[in-house]
Amino acid sequence: MAYIIQIFPQILDGLGVTFGTFAVTLVLSLPLGALVAMGRVSKNKILSGALGIYTWVLRGTPLLLQMFLIFFGLPAVGIQLFGRMRLPYVYLAFVLNYAAYFAEIFRSGIQSVEKGQLEAARLLGFTSWQMNIKIVLPQVIKRTLPSIGNEIITLIKDTSLVYALGLTEIFKIARSISTRDVTITPYIVVGIIYLIITAIITKLLNMAEKKVYYEE
Repeated sequence: MAYIIQIFPQILDGLGVTFGTFAVTLVLSLPLGALVAMGRVSKNKILSGALGIYTWVLRGTPLLLQMFLIFFGLPAVGIQLFGRMRLPYVYLAFVLNYAAYFAEIFRSGIQSVEKGQLEAARLLGFTSWQMNIKIVLPQVIKRTLPSIGNEIITLIKDTSLVYALGLTEIFKIARSISTRDVTITPYIVVGIIYLIITAIITKLLNMAEKKVYYEE
């Protein structure tokens, strides 16, 4: 226990990168995913097809590979977005990847709304904006929230991948301590931290599901 107390502050130093990656990805990928989903269900075949390729590529290749391609690939072709800073490239890879997953979740939710409801709303004089806000959005939120929750849980665990680009987050710190002290205890501590974070997020998601629940 004394050893855990000793290394715990060192491990906590990496939580800033972990939570930062989680927060930035969640805040940016959810609205981007919603926009992509609306494009996917639009009647514009070119837009829908292009976004379909985007979601297929981003969901069909590993996030780690995408991180390396963005960090090393963009500068290799002369595109210097963030200079030598590593974290913005990580954010970009995470946001693009998770937006693709959220887009497919939102798309399935949009397509699950019965067309009869929309036709009835048009007859009542609803505008497209009113239909989306008052009819489509509430049902999409309810029907997709469990799937969104699963992706959010996956996201917090995927933040451990940022160590591959040399960023100091809790997994990298645990690995360094474990190598230095020849013990697996740091990994166990990190595992417990992830479990605690996941439990808190799961509790918040369950509360959100109860709040938006209603009888159809």
